[in-house]
Amino acid sequence: MNFEEKLALYAKLIVHWGMNVQIGQDVYIGAEVIHRDFVHKIVEEAYEAGARFVNIELIDPRNNRTRILKTQNKDDLAYVPAFIPFRYNNMIPEGAASLRILGSEYPDILSDLDPNSVQKVEVNFKKSLKKFYEEAIGHSKVHWTLAAAATPAWSKKVFPNLEENSAKEALWNEIFRICRVDKENCLELWKIHNTLLSTRAQKLTDLQIKHLYFTGPSTHLKIGISPLARFKGGVSKSPSGQAFSPNLPTEECFTTPNYHLTEGYVRTTRPFLINGKMIRGLNLTFEKGEITQFSADEGEETFSAYIASDSGSRRLGEVALVGIDSPIYQSGLIFEEILYDENAACHIAIGFAYRFCIKGSENMSPEELASAGCNTSNVHTDMMISSEEVDVFAELYNGEKISLIEKGSWRDF
Repeated sequence: MNFEEKLALYAKLIVHWGMNVQIGQDVYIGAEVIHRDFVHKIVEEAYEAGARFVNIELIDPRNNRTRILKTQNKDDLAYVPAFIPFRYNNMIPEGAASLRILGSEYPDILSDLDPNSVQKVEVNFKKSLKKFYEEAIGHSKVHWTLAAAATPAWSKKVFPNLEENSAKEALWNEIFRICRVDKENCLELWKIHNTLLSTRAQKLTDLQIKHLYFTGPSTHLKIGISPLARFKGGVSKSPSGQAFSPNLPTEECFTTPNYHLTEGYVRTTRPFLINGKMIRGLNLTFEKGEITQFSADEGEETFSAYIASDSGSRRLGEVALVGIDSPIYQSGLIFEEILYDENAACHIAIGFAYRFCIKGSENMSPEELASAGCNTSNVHTDMMISSEEVDVFAELYNGEKISLIEKGSWRDF
């Protein structure tokens, strides 16, 4: 297949496997302006799949930078117009499909700005979408999907030694390979991959894990797991029973931890982005479920502002297991894009938790969810914590201990 054929197949994968657009369903797509041609391919595919209406929001990240720099009254950075949450919340009763295309034209555009100002914009935007995150995401009432498309600037970050056009071609080739669209039978390959992930997630759930332990260089972390927790991997299902894939690609099996029971220390193994700033070499210490100490080789001020967002921003909302068999890890590349890097390594996330990972959550009160350790926050950020030097073992509720990952590789369990 040539480039255009792979790109068309990628659009087809996003529409039919990612969002799984149904006849009569509305579709919402958000992307930067640079992706408008690829978005058009997705729009065509969505209408061919039977979409009723496709709404497009094209974003220029320079405008966000200008707002932060030029706003006269800094309190205005907290303002979110009412039409924004209305637009998002309207997707819920519609049972809409939602796609966000990642990959920035200007990856570093916010990196030199005051982290507190950037955080004020981001946290208030997410706070305004509380209902959307709790219902559309937390209970899968919207077919939501994240995917990525190459840009020249992002490509140069991944392949700094290549000329710009060559770097972009190389990044597209990696995206196609990792998403299996370099093969004509990619939809069948995704079905096989989904079976692997869902089977592994069910086995993890059936183990009844009480604690997960991560051990490695500068890492000795214990994470508590509620007996109500369920591991998820592969596709999600809407209340109507329709399957969709939130992440393209995906290599993880994840769950919602009991945030009360996090203890120990950990060092991140890959950089990750917070509010436009890369955080590198982050060291965290948890006591009684909360971050009590931290340091970073780079981005410490930004991280400090981030975990001051609310009380839940210092607590865990997710723990995910990923082996080094991941094609992203096998590439040997650091993508500096969380959708890809989180699927290269085991990771934890501080901030809000996925309620659908707690059995019976749809009928639980906020107090009952908190008792199960399901964290509430306006933020959510994944941080990679494994490599070929990290082991993961589980302590079960029956007292048994089982090795899950050894030197980064999945064990039979």
